[in-house]
Amino acid sequence: MVQVVQPLSGLAKRLVMDGVFTAEVATDALNKSRQENLPFVSYIIKNRLVTAQCAATAAAEEFGLPLFDLDVIPTASLPKDVVSDKLLSRHRVLPLMRRDNRLFLAVADPTNIQGVDEIKFQTGITTEVVIVEEDKLNNALDAFLDQQQSDTLGDLDDADLDNIDLQDTASSKEEEPSAEDAASEAPIVRFINKVLMDAIKTGASDIHFEPYEKMYRVRCRIDGILQEVHRPPLNLSTRLAARLKVMSQMDISEKRVPQDGRIKMKISKSRSIDFRVNSLHSVGRKNRIAYS
Repeated sequence: MVQVVQPLSGLAKRLVMDGVFTAEVATDALNKSRQENLPFVSYIIKNRLVTAQCAATAAAEEFGLPLFDLDVIPTASLPKDVVSDKLLSRHRVLPLMRRDNRLFLAVADPTNIQGVDEIKFQTGITTEVVIVEEDKLNNALDAFLDQQQSDTLGDLDDADLDNIDLQDTASSKEEEPSAEDAASEAPIVRFINKVLMDAIKTGASDIHFEPYEKMYRVRCRIDGILQEVHRPPLNLSTRLAARLKVMSQMDISEKRVPQDGRIKMKISKSRSIDFRVNSLHSVGRKNRIAYS
């Protein structure tokens, strides 16, 4: 049976034409990047088939887009509160500059048209793409998102989300490594800390983390009424549950039996908050967890 080889196009073809690697290497990289669900640019840089600078230069030439060096612009000067952090993190895009009704976006993968269109739809602003090096983009984007989170809660006793002290939260020796890894992911930690901080600021008496079959929501009881405050992606439910159980000294591996726990959160040198935590098994999904 003769195997049909798809002709190369776009960035892969450009890199072959530039002599960076052979057509066989490019085809293999394309196939493996699809198998790993990675952008082609990310795959070839991750596997050291090409440098980030070389990939960015080739992408700019192939797609006729400007090439920009992120080292020349400080993170503090980037436009804030224009695009949601969730979209920026999901699509690995960084807002560079807003001029009238045009928003310039830094990307390493110019083929991510869906991400750019989603940002355009969410903001209602005309978007223009600028090519940057992927390693610099990742560093700048992480710093930008961290700054966004710090600015959001900076007025609460000068407590920074990354510096919150969770006392007596040693996890069980029998916990699964994958669960521990999920529970310690920085974005998950920051998100849960933000939910707790926001609840303290608004005077909420209860926080409900509620996974459902097709969506996940977080609700807070404020003045006796449960109000939806967040709707994180459903695929984060397992990681959120793992983090909450680690914080509460619960058994991560136990998903069917109700559990009780406790968190003592030190948010400043002179202030700490106690949370009582309960988890309940939810039919069809993971545990539902409530704080009070």
